[in-house]
Amino acid sequence: MHESPDRKAHVPVSSNRPLRVAVVGAGPAGIYASDILSKTDLDVSIDLFERLPAPFGLVRYGVAPDHPRIKQIMVALHKVLDRGDVRLIANVDYGVDLKLDDLRQFYDAVIFSTGAIKDAALPIPGIDLEGSHGAADFVSWFDGHPDVPRTWPLQGQQIAVLGAGNVALDVARILSKHADDLLTTEIPQNVYEILKASEVTDVHVFARRGPAQVKFSPLELRELGHVPDVDVVVYPEDFDFDEGSTAAINSSNQTKQVVKTLTDWTLNDPADMKASRRLHLHFLHRPAEVLGEDGKVVGLRTERTQLNGDATVSGTGEYHDWPVHAVYRAVGYFGSPLPEIPFDELKGVISNREGRVVDIDGEQVPGVYATGWIKRGPIGLIGHTKSDASETIRHLVEDVTSREDEGRTAPHGSPDAILDFLRERGVGFVEWNHWQVLDAHERTLGEAQGRERVKVVPRDEMIAIAHGTYEI
Repeated sequence: MHESPDRKAHVPVSSNRPLRVAVVGAGPAGIYASDILSKTDLDVSIDLFERLPAPFGLVRYGVAPDHPRIKQIMVALHKVLDRGDVRLIANVDYGVDLKLDDLRQFYDAVIFSTGAIKDAALPIPGIDLEGSHGAADFVSWFDGHPDVPRTWPLQGQQIAVLGAGNVALDVARILSKHADDLLTTEIPQNVYEILKASEVTDVHVFARRGPAQVKFSPLELRELGHVPDVDVVVYPEDFDFDEGSTAAINSSNQTKQVVKTLTDWTLNDPADMKASRRLHLHFLHRPAEVLGEDGKVVGLRTERTQLNGDATVSGTGEYHDWPVHAVYRAVGYFGSPLPEIPFDELKGVISNREGRVVDIDGEQVPGVYATGWIKRGPIGLIGHTKSDASETIRHLVEDVTSREDEGRTAPHGSPDAILDFLRERGVGFVEWNHWQVLDAHERTLGEAQGRERVKVVPRDEMIAIAHGTYEI
């Protein structure tokens, strides 16, 4: 274990001080967990760590810029951090700037809420060819994530998107939408310029199951029909419904709305489709192989599937080759392992039991918890994230209150000790007041263009602006 950066700051372990809790990951899951914990009966002091110089995680860097309604979630998250009872310590990378042994010196409990930012694998031939991309990488790029390249190899007129969820729709919509129609959003300038130069004419979305099994939300799907100068094309031969489909439609209003929207589009007259770009939705097509030539994508081979009666599908042996110049897989996200934390490589989550982290033998790791996608996998909406955090916090409270020392185990309980530790390591951390400076700067950039904000993308520039040292 590391020694305290300042021996004079050493505070004896005592139940008279507040419980010190670190939450690692300042996206919705981490902020909700912090908020719920702050409202318990515990006398608690909470520090919220974030790897990036800005908080809000997936809401800032995982939601398409033309979805300001979803981004309004950030308003609620902002209110939590603005109260002052949860301290933000951003631009601190767990595993690099500090590890679990370090956190144990300053905190009695640690909650990991680091999310899932990698693309899930799609093990088909050719998936690693040049021109084959993961949706997570593309989303990070068009959302101005500071840790991804500022360029993107956007090329070709025909593009395939693999997946049947809202991320697939986001990717397809951004690829097919005219760049000028994104100028009212917070899209970074470098992203606009690359999208502006795009030669795309057709974007094809492929789903391996039928219209009643897709995971599109009704609103996101309907929005496709209102994208300027983009026609939505669906194919009647792709529509099939089995008993499982009928059950899904009858039991879910959301599924019923999605199927109705898709079915209505089958009635559109092709003669009326005169837009310069088209977004095609294909159902009952399973990706079988990404076709390549000289190491680059030149096509996609799909297998026609058929419904089995229970809403699952099986292959028919009928294949179709589509001439496309790029392939984007949007088949889900996957969590990343963290140093010193037990990890389930198959599920892509921290090994845990209802939020209590457990080791390889199934024994609880004292004082270590998980919440959000890194706990349960990348499924569910914001509402699930709240209930998920409630479960984890309930167990943390149970564990703390059942101990004679009331869970106070950290030898350095002073709130300033962790800041001194980070300063000694040369970590230029960003606190809430620093973020407010960066936030105001981005809003000012946007105001000049009639937009809510324009994101600052380079990490060094974000930090310099936040710390007041940026020079134009």
